[in-house]
Amino acid sequence: MSQDLINGLYRRDFLRMSALGVGATSLSGWMSVLAANAAKSSTNQKSCILLWMDGGPSHKDTFDLKPESEGAGEFKPISTSAPGVQISEHFPKLAKWMHKAAVLRSMSTGEGAHGRAKYFLHTGYKEGQGGLTYPSLGAIASMEKGVPGFPIPNFITIGGNRSYGSGYLGSAHQPLVVADAARGVENLKPLVGENKFDGRVSLLQEMEKAFHKDYGSEAGAAHQTTYQRAVTMMKSSQAKAFDISQESAAVRSAYGSTKFGDGCLLARRLVETGVRFVEVVLGGWDTHQDNFERVKNLSTQVDSAMSALLKDLQERGLLDSTMVIWMGDFGRTPKINQRGPKPGRDHFPRAWSSVMAGGGIKGGQVIGKTDKNGASVEDRPVSTIDFMATACTGLGIDFTRSIQTPIGRPIRLVEKGANPLKELFS
Repeated sequence: MSQDLINGLYRRDFLRMSALGVGATSLSGWMSVLAANAAKSSTNQKSCILLWMDGGPSHKDTFDLKPESEGAGEFKPISTSAPGVQISEHFPKLAKWMHKAAVLRSMSTGEGAHGRAKYFLHTGYKEGQGGLTYPSLGAIASMEKGVPGFPIPNFITIGGNRSYGSGYLGSAHQPLVVADAARGVENLKPLVGENKFDGRVSLLQEMEKAFHKDYGSEAGAAHQTTYQRAVTMMKSSQAKAFDISQESAAVRSAYGSTKFGDGCLLARRLVETGVRFVEVVLGGWDTHQDNFERVKNLSTQVDSAMSALLKDLQERGLLDSTMVIWMGDFGRTPKINQRGPKPGRDHFPRAWSSVMAGGGIKGGQVIGKTDKNGASVEDRPVSTIDFMATACTGLGIDFTRSIQTPIGRPIRLVEKGANPLKELFS
């Protein structure tokens, strides 16, 4: 097992957990979270589900079609439940929910390389800036909105092969990584009988007390809490939220019966249980070739899953308190490339689209505008820090606040100069 997978636990700690009968998979990303002190409580309990379109979706083939433009592509725009707002024909179910959503058509973020763009949009800071590793929006939400004493992590990411984690906020807000929603969090149950497991836990507690007495340290105390919280999660009723097999076949079918659909269904279950930030990843949007067939297929997955998610949240009274964000690395070039056997689009961070719904968002509107070809922003450009400030505002987080890094350096949650989209909340 790699050190990254252990997420900060030393090898001796991993071996101790193995002695308890806790499987390796269950250590992925969440043990360190459970070691944290309880997050600060808030009466305004907002949640966020980030639907991350990994690779960068084409804005001209999704939410900003330009049917008369150069490089218009193959798709037709369709009308939606929001008067005057049109989107791709491959979002027919989602079109019925656009009165609850706002389309941001003037994203302009500057970073055109995948790694740097994803880091920038997850954290609001450029990679390497100031020599720090910055926390992602999910980690910020965990810190600011996390529920005290909650037995499962406040930040969970589903379906991705890499998470943008807690940075200088430390292991307390590191995400739990769920690779496959259908399998949930594996090895949550002890590999030995309950009585034997409890006995081993008691023995470990005695060993930890002795260690802490002799070598008292902050890290030692954190390790003690790690194991206590791990056991709490394993025995908690909230852990059932990870089992989407409890949902009916009809519900799973409504989400599309895909890995992304399963991820969105799991996200709904987690938010319903009390988790504050869930990211669901859908890869495959890096469409340098075969853009139209691939975007059609991916859009179909999004259409079923995102519309079912919004419907479920609405029916459960959770949509007003749950902000849903659809976005990716950047947009794609307005012009079509002909380098391969099938046409594609390349990276394009200068002008692109994202979508926000629920969570107090004023739906049925479009923010910003691109030119006739979708090549540049003509009205209300939205930068990365503008977007981060907007997301924080939607979650009830003061984005101007500074926090101390472990070396005592004050860093703002979002850089100065951010201009949040206040019209989304008016």
